[in-house]
This record gives sequence, structure tokens and C-alpha cells, in this order.
Amino acid sequence: MSAFRKIMMATIAIAAIAGNAAAQDVKVLRIGLDGGENEADQVRRTECVKPGLVKAVGVSEVQLFPSPNYNGVIQGLLGGTIDIAMMGAASYASVYLKDPKAVTPILTTKQADGSTGYYTIMVARKDSGIKTLADAKGKKLGFADPDSTSGYLVPNVALPKDVKAPVKEYFASTGFGGGHENLVLAVLDKKFDVGTTFGSGQGDWQQGYSSGNLHQMITKGLLNIDDIVEVWKSPLIPNGPLMVSNKLPSDVQKKVTEYFAQLAKTDKPCFDSFTGGGYTDFSPVDQSTYQTIIDARKAVIGG
Repeated sequence: MSAFRKIMMATIAIAAIAGNAAAQDVKVLRIGLDGGENEADQVRRTECVKPGLVKAVGVSEVQLFPSPNYNGVIQGLLGGTIDIAMMGAASYASVYLKDPKAVTPILTTKQADGSTGYYTIMVARKDSGIKTLADAKGKKLGFADPDSTSGYLVPNVALPKDVKAPVKEYFASTGFGGGHENLVLAVLDKKFDVGTTFGSGQGDWQQGYSSGNLHQMITKGLLNIDDIVEVWKSPLIPNGPLMVSNKLPSDVQKKVTEYFAQLAKTDKPCFDSFTGGGYTDFSPVDQSTYQTIIDARKAVIGG
């Protein structure tokens, strides 16, 4: 055997050993929480997956990292300091446009009728007299977060088509509420006349639909649905993905995917808590599921 061949074989062997060692060296999984609701509730809802992931993946610990906004988790996914996150499609698009190889979208939530989508819901205070988009002309519009799909991206794509004018011309002013929960509270506090949040668009309006921010706020006692009205509903948006960092070894990614894919069957209360309730299961997705959102984000925001 030539000296060159010996060196090559040794190099391949060392690389294989290093790869195995890297997989074994993953001792901690880090889940990012995006600030769509208050930190305490997000942490409480997510805690239940920690022991299951420890057992399924073979790590020693699962840590939760709440962020005050979406961008904190986006940067964590890009930098490799966050391993797992479930976010809206626009947040995934932001990661993808900056680094297509940073994460893999693996699963999304599925509603009772089998659909995997939701809607932007624009709301106003019932006592404001605003019931339609025509009523909202010249009023103050609040968005949830600049990286929110339903709370910012989709309204900026769909509203101009419905009002026949650019958003900044149709409304007196625009601003951000600091997440979906805070946005609705800001509308109630009269900081905005109308605001964009999200819901399944299915089920009973009195319950804030079957899932989404309004439903969660009602469940937590933060919202009386009789205090608001629905002003506008967007076209259907694909449910956001559960993402895993591609910096994780492939075997770890596979184990994470398998754990969450079975969660609705193995621990339905935890599945309901983790997803916010109103869903029946996870459904597989890939990058192509979100290509329209990627294109829309690139056109509207640029990245």
C-alpha cells in the first residue's frame, strides 16, 4: 500500500471517529422561544418536552432560551446557539434567506380538518366603531413583530390588494406591539386602533377560534372576546415550522424529529401545551412548503 493511500485511509478513519465523537458530544439541546407571548407562559408551555427529549435523544439536559422578540431566536439559529425552535413561516424565511443551510424545517402543526394553515386576524376594540377596512382608513395600525408572518409580512402583502393603496398611505401610522399578545393588549389600551394577530379561522369566534393567539389569550384569561371585533382576515398562511439546527449531527436531528413526530400520540397533553392547543398532530414539511413565504419576504423586506 502506498504512503499516500495510507494517509488517505487514516484521514478518513479520523474523520469518521471525529464525526461519532461530535454526535456523542451533544450533551445539551437548546430550544429558542420567540417572544410571541409573555416569557413565563412560553416557558411553562414548553417545559413538558424537556424530559422526553432527554430520554429520546440521549442528552443530559434540555435548556429553554426565551427571547424578547423573534429576531433573538433567528440570530441564535443562524449562530448555532439555538438548536430547536418553532416559529412562523416568515421567521424561517428570514433564516433561510441569510443562510439556506442553517436549519431544516421538519414538522408543522395540523388542524382537526387536516389543514396546516392559519390566518392573519386584524382586530379592533368593539367600542371603536371600526368594523371594516373602510372604517380603519386613516387610523393607527399595529403590527405584532417585524419578523412575524401573520403579524407583519402577510398584512403588508395582502392589505394593499384589498384597500387598493400602500399600507403607509391608507393608515395614519403604523407601529409594533412587541409580539402578538402585547399587540392585542395595545389595541385594548388604545395605543393602536387596529392590530394584526393570528388565528386558525376555524371554530367558535367566542373562543378566539380553535387555535392561535386570541384563543390562547382567552384561555389564559387575558382577553374577553366581547371587547374586540374582527375587521379583516388574510388569505391562508402555512403553519410555521418546527426547525432543527443543521449544526446538530444527523443522528441527533433524526432523534429530535422522531420525538416530536410521535408527541401527539405519546403525550397529547404535552403536545397541546407545546403547540398552544387546537391542533391534532404534526405533519412533515420541507423547504418547498415555505417557498411562497420566502419569496414574499424577499420582495417585501429583503431578508
